[in-house]
Amino acid sequence: MKSVLSVILLLAAGGAQAACEDWGRRGALLYQDDFDGPLTGYVSEYAKKPGNFVGTRDGRLVLDVDSGATVWLDRPLSGNILIAYTRRVVIEGGPNDRLSDLNHFWMARNATGKTRSGKFEDYDDLDMYYAGMGGNGNTTTRLRRYGGGQRVLVGERLGPEWLLEPNRDYQVEIAVYKGCTRMRVDGREVFSYRDPHPYTQGYFGLRTTWSRQTIDKLTIHEIN
Repeated sequence: MKSVLSVILLLAAGGAQAACEDWGRRGALLYQDDFDGPLTGYVSEYAKKPGNFVGTRDGRLVLDVDSGATVWLDRPLSGNILIAYTRRVVIEGGPNDRLSDLNHFWMARNATGKTRSGKFEDYDDLDMYYAGMGGNGNTTTRLRRYGGGQRVLVGERLGPEWLLEPNRDYQVEIAVYKGCTRMRVDGREVFSYRDPHPYTQGYFGLRTTWSRQTIDKLTIHEIN
């Protein structure tokens, strides 16, 4: 009962907050990667077996897996930041090709503190934000706040216009600024959320489940 009550109180507090309207201006470049060479500076968590591949290929980071996979940037982020990159869900008849799960974790605490298999439930104990576009076989697009063992749904988009298209290069942006967080795709806001207890530092992870996806042109900037 206590855990259910805490979820209700958190949702109520979030709904009472002012809307997120000011997103600052892009500042100094903190990090960039075009994935032109070997994958270094990341921690990859997935089932390492024949048929699964996580690494760089043809100038892109490739996640080609038959189950869950997360690739963490192996450095903590803090403060007001803007994460941007290009991402594609590949559908070309490959064994793992499935239109689903363009997912991310960000501001995750203790993300690299233990070894994980890549299974989704392995991450339930983290404090972080999670967004999944086209989850559950391309039927859901959701934003969750993880904390204290709870995965609270704080945003949801319904309708086909919020789901994935095959082989499309999506321009993804994730911002964290003054207690708010936002995800935009191709310049359109998918989610914005003012957190009454915001996460201001942690790790960023690229996440998927049973799919083949490519990532390119990753940049992280300060927001002023």
